[in-house]
Amino acid sequence: MKYHQIDRNLFIKNRKKFMAEMKPKSVAVFNSNDIYPISADSTMPFQQHRDIFYLSGVDQEESILVLCPDAPYEHLREMLFLRETDEHIAVWHGEKLTKERAFEVSGIKSVFWLQDMEKTLFEVMTYCDTMYINTNEHYRSAVETQTREDRFIKWWKEKYPAHQVAKSNPILQRLRSIKENEELDLMQQACNITEKGFRRLLGFVKPGVMEYEIEAELLHEFVRNRSKGFAYGPIIASGKNANVLHYVENNQQCKDGELILLDVAAEYANYSSDLSRTIPVSGRYTDRQKAVYNAVLRVKNEATKMLVPGTLWKQYHLEVGKLMTSELLGLGLIDKADVQNEDPAWPAYKKYFMHGTSHHLGLDTHDYGLLVEPMKANMVFTVEPGIYIPAEGFGIRLEDNVVVQPSGEPFNLMRNIPIEADEIESLMNQ
Repeated sequence: MKYHQIDRNLFIKNRKKFMAEMKPKSVAVFNSNDIYPISADSTMPFQQHRDIFYLSGVDQEESILVLCPDAPYEHLREMLFLRETDEHIAVWHGEKLTKERAFEVSGIKSVFWLQDMEKTLFEVMTYCDTMYINTNEHYRSAVETQTREDRFIKWWKEKYPAHQVAKSNPILQRLRSIKENEELDLMQQACNITEKGFRRLLGFVKPGVMEYEIEAELLHEFVRNRSKGFAYGPIIASGKNANVLHYVENNQQCKDGELILLDVAAEYANYSSDLSRTIPVSGRYTDRQKAVYNAVLRVKNEATKMLVPGTLWKQYHLEVGKLMTSELLGLGLIDKADVQNEDPAWPAYKKYFMHGTSHHLGLDTHDYGLLVEPMKANMVFTVEPGIYIPAEGFGIRLEDNVVVQPSGEPFNLMRNIPIEADEIESLMNQ
């Protein structure tokens, strides 16, 4: 891994929190992700399943975590199963975790090779009544591929049909949404790397540059700072492309007078950051562009203040809608009649601001978190309002990442990344 080793005490704490929520006489199993094929002998780069990483720190394929807190023998309460490594694997694919190294990473003393998994699990199952399966129940999930976890769950339920089945996901949704201080430090590091990439761009962008050249500059800066790269597919949308919310082609030339909407951010140690900025290709905003820009910035700043303990996600978005309505009226994009006659299911402001303002952030860019429950301290949210005007050939989105505090305004992890229009102009024209 490129990142510095994480203190294993984080994963020890995470396991303790999870096991404290398990039913008596139960066992939970977590699988690593598959390595997905492309064709021939080509594969996609490995990405670890975030749940097994959260609970163990293991960032390696073909790994399984088993938790059984009520097992009668201590060595069966926390177990890791890994693919046995050897000299051949080390030569062709690099070193894999040894049992000793796995303990250093995870704090788990009982580390076995995968060939011992079934017989050891059989013993554990004789002590248990309930098995926790790890299904994907994120509100944005739309997975069509059968995962390693899916295959295991099918096998496990068929093998032990007399056991009760419970779900790990509701527990993880709550636990993962509230960050430990170590996690906040890792997310701050991801934001710091993102800042370096963004500042690099401010001196690089000029009329005639290609969107993919900007992407290349960012990737260079991210990787040289120990990131794997982008936390999600980068959006580098010049001119009218900014009105495509998930524009990813990044293949157009940036022209004088246009704006570039950048939704780009680095990961660090599997933790995401999520940045949006909108900059002028020429280094200067027009008066109209700046007016819209400042309207978006005002909405972002006011919305941020609402992210406090007790806030409900749905009500928060209704309040942000009111802020945006006021700004769109001031810009002349909608009028009072539009508001009076609006459909409550699709308010007038949605014509120019059609997406949500905030989502949980963490190990996943759209991270775990139960949206029906009130916000709590140490949750991390994006704040990302936007105004998109196809008729005028530009769109603007601004986004920061903030930590909900026990009291007062959230803490902005991106506080050092330039966002004021005047500062961006000044930096671009140095």
